[in-house]
Amino acid sequence: MVGPLSDPVVAMQKLLEIARASCPSRTAASQIEKINGPFLFELEGTPAQYTAGLTLAIARGYIELHEIGTFRFTSAGADLFA
Repeated sequence: MVGPLSDPVVAMQKLLEIARASCPSRTAASQIEKINGPFLFELEGTPAQYTAGLTLAIARGYIELHEIGTFRFTSAGADLFA
């Protein structure tokens, strides 16, 4: 599927926006479903676009993904919205 979410940077930015809206605190952990559901079903992104955006956000150090299914903003990620 071709579209704006095909660009991993755009996909990452959308994921971070969703994460920001779903996390009451930048230091608290939140369930990953709070970002994958809206990305996949509201924005109609594909699983590949979601993975590309999430991978880029992790690689750039904006969020940390934990094996129990939660994510947390890093200091760099929180600073994006300061």
